[in-house]
Amino acid sequence: MEKACVHTHAVGEVCVITIDNPPINASSMAVRQGLMAAIDTLAKDANFKAGVIIGAGTTFVAGSDLREFGLPLPSPHLPEVILAIEHCPKPVVAALHGAALGGGFELALACDARVAAKDTVVGLPEVSLGIIPGAGGTQRLPRRVGVAKAIQMICSAQRISAMEASALNLVDDVVTDDVLTAAIAYALALKGLKRRIRDEAVPTEDQSLVTQAAETATRLGKGRPAVQAAIDAIRASQTRPFDEALAEERAVFMHLRLSPDAFALRHIFFAERDSTKLPKELLANPLPIDTVCVIGAGTMGSGIVICALDAGLRVILLEQDEAALLRGKERVVHHYRDRVAASKMKASVAAEREAHLQCTLDWQLLAQTDLVIEAVFEDLAVKQAVFKKIDQFARPGAVLATNTSYLDVDAIANATSRPQDVIGLHFFSPANVMKLLEVVRGSASRHEVLATGMALGKRLRKLPVLAGNAFGFIGNRIYNAYRNQCEFMLEDGALPEEVDAALKQFGMAMGPFAVADMSGLDIAWRMRKAQADTRAPGVRYVDILDRLCEAGRLGRKTGAGYYTYVDGKPSPTTDAVVRQIIEDASVRRGIQRQKLSAETIQRRAMLAIVNEAACLLGEGVASRASDIDVVLVHGYGFPRWVGGPVHWARQQDREALKQDICELASRCGEGFVLADLSLLLAQE
Repeated sequence: MEKACVHTHAVGEVCVITIDNPPINASSMAVRQGLMAAIDTLAKDANFKAGVIIGAGTTFVAGSDLREFGLPLPSPHLPEVILAIEHCPKPVVAALHGAALGGGFELALACDARVAAKDTVVGLPEVSLGIIPGAGGTQRLPRRVGVAKAIQMICSAQRISAMEASALNLVDDVVTDDVLTAAIAYALALKGLKRRIRDEAVPTEDQSLVTQAAETATRLGKGRPAVQAAIDAIRASQTRPFDEALAEERAVFMHLRLSPDAFALRHIFFAERDSTKLPKELLANPLPIDTVCVIGAGTMGSGIVICALDAGLRVILLEQDEAALLRGKERVVHHYRDRVAASKMKASVAAEREAHLQCTLDWQLLAQTDLVIEAVFEDLAVKQAVFKKIDQFARPGAVLATNTSYLDVDAIANATSRPQDVIGLHFFSPANVMKLLEVVRGSASRHEVLATGMALGKRLRKLPVLAGNAFGFIGNRIYNAYRNQCEFMLEDGALPEEVDAALKQFGMAMGPFAVADMSGLDIAWRMRKAQADTRAPGVRYVDILDRLCEAGRLGRKTGAGYYTYVDGKPSPTTDAVVRQIIEDASVRRGIQRQKLSAETIQRRAMLAIVNEAACLLGEGVASRASDIDVVLVHGYGFPRWVGGPVHWARQQDREALKQDICELASRCGEGFVLADLSLLLAQE
């Protein structure tokens, strides 16, 4: 027998309606059915003067059940529940705690009042899933906050605190004690009065502010369909009767939920959730971590320190050079002072975090730490030397991690007497901003150590993804294949600005050559030189980047790379020097240059990515196909609304996809490993 998701009980003259659908009390069909029955009971029972809706556990209602969205939605729909609340002759108060998001916040806005615990967050993040609020959010929210503010909140998927919501008149009371008790008291104090937001007028405001909000939302939302639809629906609150605008909102919601964007965004939502889980065969209990030592006080090391401090960990920052240590400490201190100055953090919180940092040159302190993270120069010999020293001083059983982007974790681990305790933790730069964390499994890594790495990632508020130990792991290996293909296209006839423009048009955050300039061309150059002895003679190798570096063009930091820079601003096109280097490369290859269309550039880039992704999956470097999508979206600027390269591949005609990759392989020649696509294309 299916467990009931909604329960009612009486507290005096108040009917308490409890939603109990763990873990997030999603408004599933069972919840909606239960709410309809509970509201009916409230309306008909003369002993009740008012009702209170609350969520069981740690949250109110954190959204709808997304598993329903790709299917015909079963009745009753959320708007029917909301209509029942509004038509109930007795007032209903929402007791908010944890999260009231999406349909959960729409449910709360339908009530006659809202009492919130201090820790509550509210918001309408539907646009981030390729849809718009579909149960009145676009109509009720602007009646309280105005159209401009509603556009900003909905189109940015903003979540706000209870205190912010109170300031915007979205909640009626914020309490520090028991929210249910407070909500019951508030419900009785209404003395039977209904206070429906739908009956309120939309505030009058300067229309130039509305236009500005819409333009900003369109720009930041990259003009995606859900963003424009949300703007239109919110603006309709000013000009159309409530019920008419409500019906149109619902129609748009029902259309968008089956759109390509919505399918892709739901895919990446579930992929993110799955990425944090270890495969069943690797499950283990994580080890306790209270103190972390970060070795290396450079930009990356300092960023990792900030991550750990923000997670409430005690941190030891270890360097072998006093000047470098002081610079690292200054980076951390300046970060927190800047946060305080920008009113993003209380001074007391910043002071507490700084107090948890100990900077030292003393390797003996390693004995006090549960986890050591090496963040030194990306050179195998250097890292091996550091790990030999770590082995001397770290306590037995401590987790030893290397922050490497592409080096062999086993080669590093074998510099110690305990390779079973070693993993890779590939942070992305800047470490305190980027959400992605690749947890790299060495051949000897204990399951408990892997579990610790994944748990640490979640504690640091990142998306940890398990990766096998292979060159570049998941992300950099795929990006390397993508960059190589883009370089091939330079030899074949494209210019850097054409490639960059085409891939930005596809949805990439930046084009590959603009990224290279920003990162510094010498980084890839150094890696290429390190691999030169292992490169097969017949493999197609583009030396354009090498020649740029030899000419002193290392990117933004030298004022010239693929592009030239004046006051940090790039030129719109490449200059004659770059074009000559590219044309000379084509001549040496014996290629007759031909202009490539934007569609050709996009297709070839995606085929290279998909083929390499299939290789990684087949080799077991990626545990799940969806993990690849998470890595590309969060680490490399792949458009979220496309869902990642795996999701993109699964939307293509399979025979055409396979044929195009075969043609690409023949064009690229030796060195292009043709992958078996069957595993990647299999639906999970």
